[in-house]
Amino acid sequence: MSSASSAFYLAASVVHLASVVVLVGSVIMLDLRLLGLSRDISVRRLARHILPWAAASLLLLVPTGLLMFVTRINELIASPVLALKVCLVFAALANAVLLQVGAMRRAAAWDTDVMPPLGARAAAAASLALWACVLVCGRLLVDGQGL
Repeated sequence: MSSASSAFYLAASVVHLASVVVLVGSVIMLDLRLLGLSRDISVRRLARHILPWAAASLLLLVPTGLLMFVTRINELIASPVLALKVCLVFAALANAVLLQVGAMRRAAAWDTDVMPPLGARAAAAASLALWACVLVCGRLLVDGQGL
């Protein structure tokens, strides 16, 4: 790898990692609220604040992830860990969409001071598990152990 491509890969990986921090940090905060913590905080207000940050981080994650993939395509193309990571990301995103079109549409009934319904808590638990697995897969790929 030339010094220019090394610098490019480093820049992409730094932006990717920062975006991961914003996305996963946002998701964790909302998921913890959906699990019933900090019930005095409005879940709808928290979601309105956090979801734009999560969406913006995805706008950086996707292209930087693709750039990192392209720079190591020969190593990564056949990696079962990369395939698993991509599937887990899609599952986590599908879970988030289902939460938004399901339990969150009725959030006014449990916005504050009430334990969220089982569907919201299940989606939050699944989200935490899925994103944790995505992080593990990403770490394995960076370390070269998932190849």
